[in-house]
Amino acid sequence: MTTYTLDATNKKLGRISSEIAILLMGKNTPAFAKNIVPNVEVVVTNASKLHIADAKKENMEYKWYSGYPGGLRFEKLKDALTKKGPEEVLRRTVYGMLPTNKLRSKMIQNLKITK
Repeated sequence: MTTYTLDATNKKLGRISSEIAILLMGKNTPAFAKNIVPNVEVVVTNASKLHIADAKKENMEYKWYSGYPGGLRFEKLKDALTKKGPEEVLRRTVYGMLPTNKLRSKMIQNLKITK
């Protein structure tokens, strides 16, 4: 298993998320295949030191739908940071950048995030 260690200190949320997504998909290896989960592990350290702009904290929203009438829910990025922490925000961002197929949940399991 190949292990990549990334330091998130003073890095922007989107930049480091796309880098993590590329590593989790295995696009940096010559043996890349869309239908195979690569044998990699990505460890991110210092997630609490991510650089997130104040405007992004105020304006960015996560939304999900429960499936029931009137079940559309919103959560601002600043609320997610206070309730769930920067680790979950980073995980959500990377999850959104992975391909939407059956391998997505297996790829995200190879992501380890520490404060």
